Amino acid sequence: MAETVLASEVDGRWQFWVDRGGTFTDIVARRPDGSHTTHKLLSENPEHYADAALQGIRDLMRLPPGAAIPTERIASVKMGTTVGTNALLERKGERTLLVTTRGFRDALRIGYQNRPKLFALNIELPELLYEQVIEVGGRVDAHGNEVAPLDVEGARRGLRAAFDDGIRGCAIVFIHGYRHTAHERRIAELARETGFTQVSTSHETSPLMKLVSRGDTTVVDAYLSPILRRYVDQVAAELGGTRLMFMQSSGGLTDARLFQGRDCILSGPAGGVVGAVRTTSAAGFDRIIGFDMGGTSTDVSHYAGAFERAFETEVAGVRMRAPMMDIHTVAAGGGSILHFDGSRFRVGPDSAGANPGPACYRRGGPLTVTDCNVMLGKLNPDFFPKVFGPNGDEALDAAVVAERFAALADAVAEATGETKSVEEIADGFLKIAVQNMANAIKKISIERGYDVTEYVLTCFGGAGGQHACLVADSLGMTQVLIHPYAGVLSAYGMGLADITAMRERAVEARLEDGLMAELSATLDTLAADGRAEVEGQGVGAGDIDVLRRVHLRYEGSDTALVVPHGTLAEIRAAFDAAHRQQFGFTDDSKAHIVEAVSVEVVGGGESIDDALETGRDDAADAEAAPIAQVAAYLAGETPQAPVFARDRLVPG
Repeated sequence: MAETVLASEVDGRWQFWVDRGGTFTDIVARRPDGSHTTHKLLSENPEHYADAALQGIRDLMRLPPGAAIPTERIASVKMGTTVGTNALLERKGERTLLVTTRGFRDALRIGYQNRPKLFALNIELPELLYEQVIEVGGRVDAHGNEVAPLDVEGARRGLRAAFDDGIRGCAIVFIHGYRHTAHERRIAELARETGFTQVSTSHETSPLMKLVSRGDTTVVDAYLSPILRRYVDQVAAELGGTRLMFMQSSGGLTDARLFQGRDCILSGPAGGVVGAVRTTSAAGFDRIIGFDMGGTSTDVSHYAGAFERAFETEVAGVRMRAPMMDIHTVAAGGGSILHFDGSRFRVGPDSAGANPGPACYRRGGPLTVTDCNVMLGKLNPDFFPKVFGPNGDEALDAAVVAERFAALADAVAEATGETKSVEEIADGFLKIAVQNMANAIKKISIERGYDVTEYVLTCFGGAGGQHACLVADSLGMTQVLIHPYAGVLSAYGMGLADITAMRERAVEARLEDGLMAELSATLDTLAADGRAEVEGQGVGAGDIDVLRRVHLRYEGSDTALVVPHGTLAEIRAAFDAAHRQQFGFTDDSKAHIVEAVSVEVVGGGESIDDALETGRDDAADAEAAPIAQVAAYLAGETPQAPVFARDRLVPG
């Protein structure tokens, strides 16, 4: 496999593309001569470094620990981070105040009254992100008429009391505020005058209908943006004037100064989708299932010619209305903990993370999926990076894994009366994990009307290669693609992604001839706004593409499908095809409602020139010699399996 070269100008400086994941931080670096190198280190290793991304840059530039980074030698740093996601999952965001219209203080708590567990007698509502609520007098109706004047003095007193209580984040969500913004803007001014350091308004954060999801998105933005800002400032302080960009949940890069809390939830996984699509398309495939298995979770995605995005999602019990890559995540990763409750095996959903990590990491961690692969001989300590132990220079600990599985086998025998070998137990846990991952792929493909056997499984992430064939077999897939950078493909995707600005606006009108001019005008306004943002980040006007989309639904339904903007007939035809694909029917008796329009302005991405060779005339060269033979437990047997070095393999 020839080394990948990107067709951007080599300017004699380093570029770093970083994916700061839950367990590992991956870095792909472009050296000053244009060649590439990769690096992987634990995301949390407090005994050795404060921040994994900065430490990885030091390692690759061969700087001593704690040394100042020579920023004049770096052209850019492009990052995806789980900082915001982790803060949301662990509920460790900024203390936040919700300001809303009088009478609606409990609207977000009540939500849509969904019952995800229909027969649960003890209904556990997710913990709310906001700490206090202020109700403000004043009301605007759906047409923008002021029904009651804004109670400015009451709002001022409430804001002062919350500020004196130590709260610094403020989310402002008023009825009809997405379209009629005057009241929200006035309260935002008061909040800033009072001293709130983070003020998020719903008309800027999520300018769409539906108070609950709009409100939740605004609260998330206020809750996470300060945490994100502190991390961005910490990284930027060490990088000086270096160009620093972050990956958004929508799959596009943006300047660090424009990176907001609502955009960070899928920051890392989005880079993986971009990397998978760009590299797999370069290899000649256009139907792709992305299979990204990391330490904490597995992310799966579907691609059939266009990036798929969800505009309304639920993350960690919080409803969000912001464009995100449509990624389905299951709690099955290399660090997923193995459980035996006396009668059955279970894998996850809890993870050992990076600290303490799996048992084999020499930090006293529990048995995990990774330990199953060590036990079965599929992960061999001799060929795994020696980054463990007190000094970070020891191999995986296979002895402690064997010891723990032997104890587990004794516990199984005592509880069930069945005697199983340690290999059978490890293989049983592995089958459960594989089925969890296969079910996730079915959810984004088969359940939506796609024939998964026609797709290529693009496998990446630190743990993906260990399980790709098992997952493909369980789904009837016949092709698996593993890029040379598969272990760090999310980081590679950061470098390949475009700079992106997305804009959306509510419409709520019937799709008719008379609406078409208004739709075009609205899209032109949004496109101009997005263009200004992308051009402001150094992208030339000629390198920018604008994608215009219409969010359409049947009258009386609440599920909008996103289709390309075009003529009236083209929009209707695209919607009918999408509706038939997803739901199996169309309904000619129903009118079409344009819920919203959106634009995606993209440009400035690296062009990939992946020199994939397809074959060689010299058949003798294709006979790669194994570098070792190891005992590996495969399909109930333990044959001597050959081990090949990837860098010595040639096509064919």
